[in-house]
Amino acid sequence: MCLLTRHTPLTLTRRLIRVSLTLLLSSVLAAPTVVSAEEVVVYSARKAHLIAPLFDRYTQQTGVKIRLLTDKAGALVQRLLAEGKRTPADLLLTVDAGNLWQAAEKGVLAAVNSKLLNQHVPMPLRDPDGHWYGLSKRARTIIYNTTRVQPSEIGTYADLAQPEWHGRLCLRTSKKVYNQSLVAMMIARHGETKTEKVVRGWVENLATAPFSNDTKTIQAVAAGQCDVAIVNTYYLGRLQRKQPDLPVALAWPTAESGGVHVNVSGGGVTRYAKRPEAALRLLEWLASEAAQGDFAQLNLEYPVHRQVPAAPEVQAWGSFSADPMNLRQAGRFQARAIRLMDRAGYR
Repeated sequence: MCLLTRHTPLTLTRRLIRVSLTLLLSSVLAAPTVVSAEEVVVYSARKAHLIAPLFDRYTQQTGVKIRLLTDKAGALVQRLLAEGKRTPADLLLTVDAGNLWQAAEKGVLAAVNSKLLNQHVPMPLRDPDGHWYGLSKRARTIIYNTTRVQPSEIGTYADLAQPEWHGRLCLRTSKKVYNQSLVAMMIARHGETKTEKVVRGWVENLATAPFSNDTKTIQAVAAGQCDVAIVNTYYLGRLQRKQPDLPVALAWPTAESGGVHVNVSGGGVTRYAKRPEAALRLLEWLASEAAQGDFAQLNLEYPVHRQVPAAPEVQAWGSFSADPMNLRQAGRFQARAIRLMDRAGYR
């Protein structure tokens, strides 16, 4: 502390005042951000209309306000890295286990130990170390044109590389993380050599260049541009709501071949969350019976909670055997999958 007396020269007094003000301003800027205990900040790669209704209900039930910022998964992870300890984000939501694994690897997610989450989210659909948890399940399976293909002709993902499907297969671009995760899980199960042979066969069997999204892929199958394709089921559900007579149906690879590739949309508490307890409570609620039906139904996905039924139109697709491997493998083998697809000419 500095004391001023009436004998202190005026110029010195002004200098000391400036120094004091500078130190005061520095201490204010260095102080931790003051945050409301009744608020959770969510960074989400999911579109707002798919989760905002749930957040509104949570606010009505608990009084906790949700501040939502949406962007692409990669951009949000980079933002969290840039913000570091200054980030306002408490919770990260995104799609695909590959993206969740990347977020955990880059250190932007905190490990949590939640009895409720461990109880509600099956082990294959969550990070074994507690960095992220699946909140809805999505199946990426085979579709076919019902006027050109019999269900008995459909076997496994690998079968689509066989000569009988030459010029009859459609795919979405390999640049999308959904296909990267599918191939990554194939590498984890079958090895890189066998998987590359399959992917090369897919490329040889393409009826046309890969599409930019699953909706266009399904429409190509419906139009007869190709006979079979690989897509996420909820894209078909959206189209069927508008066109119930769409000549496209789903086929499920068998458990003997590894089962159906499933992935998740999910989330995790951020490493530098200002309100980690509140963020964890929101994450637990999203995985609870109270929210799971709506969470999955908004996008025609499958609930991760075993006790919660899927939407009626999703149930109508029938049951399937999901690949039991932990989805962390989708992230661990992602880089190898990308290189493999590039070597195979899958663009």
